[in-house]
Amino acid sequence: FEILNLNMKPGNTLKVKGKISPDAVRFSINLGCSSKDLALHFNPRFNESVIVCNSKSSNVWEKEHRDSHFSFFRGCTVKFLIEMLTDKFRVKLPDGHEVYFPNRHSYHKINYMSIMGDFRITSFKL
Repeated sequence: FEILNLNMKPGNTLKVKGKISPDAVRFSINLGCSSKDLALHFNPRFNESVIVCNSKSSNVWEKEHRDSHFSFFRGCTVKFLIEMLTDKFRVKLPDGHEVYFPNRHSYHKINYMSIMGDFRITSFKL
């Protein structure tokens, strides 16, 4: 799933709803200018019970941020929010826990979104 004209700006919240596959290993939601320049790579990993967040510049991954608060379950339908603030992203997980990740590239506009892996999106709203 890929969108090339998202037009997300600071103050906007992206609401994502979907179903995690019953045999999920991982999925990711990516926000940025393109697949090679990502402001936020949000990546729950079921085999490690960790959420990895990262950014990418000119197709090179930067330093990972790992959050061990894991509230995703295989086979479940989930809803979570990604809010773009001026200097960071705030991801509100299904259980209310929040993960913060800095806007390392100081993006003022996000055009690109992709969702990959073991997650089937059912709806999203900006």
